[in-house]
Amino acid sequence: MSSTDVPTREELVRRAAELAPVLRKHASWSEHNRRMHDESVEALAEAGVFKLRRPRRYGGFEADTRTLVDVATELGCADGSASWVASVYWIPTWMACHFPEAVQDEVFSTPDVRVCGTLSPSAMAAPVDGGVVVNGKWGFISGALHAQWQEIIAILVPPEGEPYPIIALVPMSDLLIVDDWHTGGLRGTGSVSTVAQDVFIPAERVLPLPAVLEGQGGAAGSIYRAPLLPVASASSVGTLLGMAKGAQENFLKRLQDRKITYTAYESQREAPLTHHQVAESALKLDEARFHAHRLSTLVDTKAVDGSSWKLEERVIARADLGAVVRLAKESIDILAAASGGSSIYHGVPIQRIARDVAAVNLHALMHPNTNNELYGRVLCGLEPNTLYI
Repeated sequence: MSSTDVPTREELVRRAAELAPVLRKHASWSEHNRRMHDESVEALAEAGVFKLRRPRRYGGFEADTRTLVDVATELGCADGSASWVASVYWIPTWMACHFPEAVQDEVFSTPDVRVCGTLSPSAMAAPVDGGVVVNGKWGFISGALHAQWQEIIAILVPPEGEPYPIIALVPMSDLLIVDDWHTGGLRGTGSVSTVAQDVFIPAERVLPLPAVLEGQGGAAGSIYRAPLLPVASASSVGTLLGMAKGAQENFLKRLQDRKITYTAYESQREAPLTHHQVAESALKLDEARFHAHRLSTLVDTKAVDGSSWKLEERVIARADLGAVVRLAKESIDILAAASGGSSIYHGVPIQRIARDVAAVNLHALMHPNTNNELYGRVLCGLEPNTLYI
C-alpha cells in the first residue's frame, strides 16, 4: 500500500482540459470501432483520471464529487463517450472500496485499475463452500473492453429464506464478452455485454447489495460513507454538462462561415432567430449546471459532516440527475436543429453529440421522467417504489 500527494481540483481539471486534442482526435475512430481508442485510455490514465475514486492509501486521490463534475465536463466537451466511460469507472471503483481490505488490496494492486459494472440483477447466484457460483448475463457494460474487474449484481438463492440481491467483484478474465454494442449513440463507450458461466466467486468478494446502496463503506475516507445512488448521480452529471458545452463550442465555431441557405443572410450569426436559439441553449446549460452543482454540493457536504441522509435528500439527488440529463439534451437539440443540412455529415461533431445525449436520456437510472416521477411521488407523501435511492 502507498500514499500519494493529491492534486488540487484546479490541477485535475486542467489536466482533463489538456486531454481534449487526444480525445477529439480519436472520437470518430472510437465511434466507428465501437470502443475507446487505446491512446485515449492511456491519456486518461496518464492524467490520473482513473485515480479519482481510488483510496489515498493505494495511491489514489479520493476526490470529492464536485471534482468529478468538473473533470467530466472537460472530458465530455471533447468526447462524450470517453467522459461517460471515465465516469462509469468512478462508480464501481467507489463500490469496490466497500469490500474487505484484503479484497481492496487485490483490486488496487493494479496501477490505474479500471472497474466496470452494473446495477442490473440479471444473474443468479448459488451458495457453495467458500463462496457462490454465478450464472447470467449483463448488458450495457461501459468500458468493459479496457477494464480489469467487473462489479456484478446477482440474485442469491439461499437454501433457506428468501432470495436477495448481492454485489460481487469478478476479474474480467473470468467473464465472456459478447460484442453486441451496435447502437445509434454512445458508440465509442464499447458498452458490450458480459456473461458468467459457472463462475466461482469467493465469499470475501461478495456483499449484500443493500450494504453498498446504503454506503456502509469499508474504506477509511468519508467519501465512501454515502448512499450509492446520490454518489452515482453526482458522478454522472459532468458528462452531460460537457456534451452541452461541446455542442455550444462547435456550433459557435461554425457560425461565422455558415449562410442560411435560400435566404439573404450571408452569415447565420446575423439572424435574430440564431440569437434566440443560442441564448435559449446557453440558459438551459446554465440551469443544468445549477442542478449538477447543487447535487455535488449535497453529496460533498454530507460526506464531510457525516449526517444521515433523509429520504427527501435521496430523491432530490435523483431529481437533480434527471434535470441535468433533460436540460443538457434540450440545450444540445436546439443547436443541432439550428446547424443545417451540412451537420448530418460525420465530420461535424454536433450530430454525434446529439446522438450521444439522446442515448443517455434513455438510460434507466438517468431518464428524466423516471426521476421526476420518483421525486413527485415522495413530495406527494408516498413511499418510493424502488430500492435505488
